[in-house]
Amino acid sequence: MTSSSFLLSLPFSPRRVLIGANAHADIAARLRAARPDFDVRGAPFMEITADDLRWADSYIGFRRPPAAQDMGSVQWVHSTGAGVDGWLGQGLSEGILLTRSPESFGPMIAEWAVARVFAIQQQLVSLVDAQREHRWAPRDIARVAGTRALLVGTGDIGSHIAASLAALGVHVTGVSRSGQASHPAFSAVHTTDRLADLVGEADWIILSVPDTPASRGLVSREVLQRCRGAVLLNAGRGAVVDEQALPEALDAGWLRAAALDVFVTEPLPESSPLWNDARVLVSPHISGLTTVDGAADGFLECVASLERGALPKWVVDRARGY
Repeated sequence: MTSSSFLLSLPFSPRRVLIGANAHADIAARLRAARPDFDVRGAPFMEITADDLRWADSYIGFRRPPAAQDMGSVQWVHSTGAGVDGWLGQGLSEGILLTRSPESFGPMIAEWAVARVFAIQQQLVSLVDAQREHRWAPRDIARVAGTRALLVGTGDIGSHIAASLAALGVHVTGVSRSGQASHPAFSAVHTTDRLADLVGEADWIILSVPDTPASRGLVSREVLQRCRGAVLLNAGRGAVVDEQALPEALDAGWLRAAALDVFVTEPLPESSPLWNDARVLVSPHISGLTTVDGAADGFLECVASLERGALPKWVVDRARGY
């Protein structure tokens, strides 16, 4: 990928930076302190206007503002997330440079995963229900140690999850496009075309892959049908799973539970049967949150490259989707 793919010419130094994020004021303060030559303004992304976009040459945010028929004068978008489907799925012009955050979301998402593994294994939801009813409810609790996890995605996030689970005595296997992983916590790694063969051996199936053409629909109904009472955890993207098949998978016993942080439509519609299923733990896309420092530092790192006349390390490969 070369600079000729974009309308901006190198070297490039942003002058009018627009931030669309809830933490826009804090990110703006960090940028002004580091680069007082920048003119910075911001608002929650829902409040970004077409006039704002006509003013800006650069934009920082997780997804395209609803008011944006196009991106105005913006020549560069810096996504505050590792996943960029919120931009590519909205038809961002090829003439706009797209970069992504280099921040590591692995540690936080690993904590999200471990918390839900223990919540499900320790039957915390039903115990809380029994407590509310003042009902003494003894039951057998199986240990997490000795169970088997299949991680779909073996990059930064998958590696942190693998390390955390392996430390608890979980046997961890991975699948990825390359069939490789750099972290020793994986006992084995296979290519994604082996997924359907491997899910039947797993107690935990944990997804941390982005929404790309290769991953969309990867966990299909056919794959779910091969599961044997596993728990599905999804901290990647909703489109990776056949969401419509999840109620059937739970009722048929292919899955015994699910912990879902991401969905095909967000917020999750009120009509979704997943809300009322006691076997499902729903969280509102909070497993890996961008920090103020991560958003600002990632943008400034890319600025330094652009001002040297080089494309940043974090330019998104649109064909691959990340």
